[in-house]
Amino acid sequence: MTTSLYELTVPNYLQILAGVSGVLAKGAAHFESTGMNADDFVAVRLHDDMLPFQFQIASVAHHSLGAIEGLKAGQFSPSGAMHPQSYADLQKMIADTTAALQALTADEVNALSGKDMAFVMGTMRMPFTAEGFIHSFSMPNFYFHAATAYDILRTNGVKLGKRDFLGAMRMKA
Repeated sequence: MTTSLYELTVPNYLQILAGVSGVLAKGAAHFESTGMNADDFVAVRLHDDMLPFQFQIASVAHHSLGAIEGLKAGQFSPSGAMHPQSYADLQKMIADTTAALQALTADEVNALSGKDMAFVMGTMRMPFTAEGFIHSFSMPNFYFHAATAYDILRTNGVKLGKRDFLGAMRMKA
């Protein structure tokens, strides 16, 4: 049996996005219960040479819905400059990304299979097929940024476990 491009992308994105949404909710509850301002947290970094929490969350959206949009356009580029955002804005970004992915049909995504596309950054152009881009570039970035956002919250006292990250698994009925 062949696995479709849709099956390889959208359900995985939705699973982890649900986890990220839950992790963000636990973070918000933690900040409220400790009297911390969640908006002060968006600039927190796991390490000095890593990008801040807001970038990690924006990258989760960019490497899921943005990857599908890139396939449609035949080109994917870094999301650009970070804009100051509130914690609530980051939560809304994940909710909006989830809703947009849920609205995609399998036929719409599967029609992108085998399509040529490129990662473009400045003058650098890296050619891919749709599947090569998803599997070797965008999906690894998606998981990396989701895990880094989780790690930033956990390192800063939010009570999280692996189940929080995983979201709702697709188990056999």
